[in-house]
Amino acid sequence: MNTAIAFIGGGNMASSLIGGMIAASFEAGQILVSEPNADTRKLLQERFHVQVTDSNPETLDLDVVILAVKPQQLQSICRQLAPLRKKSGHEHGPLFISIAAGVRSNDINRWLGGSNAIVRCMPNTPALLQSGATALYSNDKATDTQKKLAENIMSSVGLAAWVESENELDAVTALSGSGPAYFFLLMEAMQSAGKELGLDEALAKKLTIQTALGAARMADRSNEEIMTLRKQVTSKGGTTESAINCLENSHFQQLVKAAIKEARNRSITLADELGRDQS
Repeated sequence: MNTAIAFIGGGNMASSLIGGMIAASFEAGQILVSEPNADTRKLLQERFHVQVTDSNPETLDLDVVILAVKPQQLQSICRQLAPLRKKSGHEHGPLFISIAAGVRSNDINRWLGGSNAIVRCMPNTPALLQSGATALYSNDKATDTQKKLAENIMSSVGLAAWVESENELDAVTALSGSGPAYFFLLMEAMQSAGKELGLDEALAKKLTIQTALGAARMADRSNEEIMTLRKQVTSKGGTTESAINCLENSHFQQLVKAAIKEARNRSITLADELGRDQS
């Protein structure tokens, strides 16, 4: 693809996206990364053969600017770009894609000076292995072509799906954004239980990981509902039923739902905090 794409920020998620994009036929020579750390710039250039710079304003002449910085840094960077945006080579400015968690598109648009095409994305950490789950939301300034481009970029590192309301991204943050940690916690408990029951720790870890992989693949490849798959391995009077009964008696599902709701509520609070204009 010949679209010129810039990244502001060259951290792990940016590196993951760049790798996925190049594997998906985006041209490395058409990618520019603005990164203040010289060692990181050198590493990205050597690994991916992309262009690098330490100047954020250079990114404004490209078709897409991916904001890949920490949420707390986003306001100052956008305000730095605002007076320069209308002087760029684009009549209407580039498409801005934000992967900064918790920062709403209208706040980004305001900091950039208004009237910007913005797509806000909520990826998760398995994107580092091209196994991510990303939800996208577009403001009304983004064209269909720009939205398709944003989808192509994010789908290069896994699943990419649109939401109609930006408020849904708070639920996405709680479900898939934070979700890997929930599975890691369950896996941690399973490994620990295996060790307590006499298994070698390394073996308990291997069995736990392979079981998680296998269950996820079954759920992904089957046409059955997840509930049905669970019932299919829960034989009447068997060991699995005993374990499931123990979890249900401890209100396992209600606890998981409550945890995800707490994460959603925190996402809303963080968005309010991050959206306040800095003095």
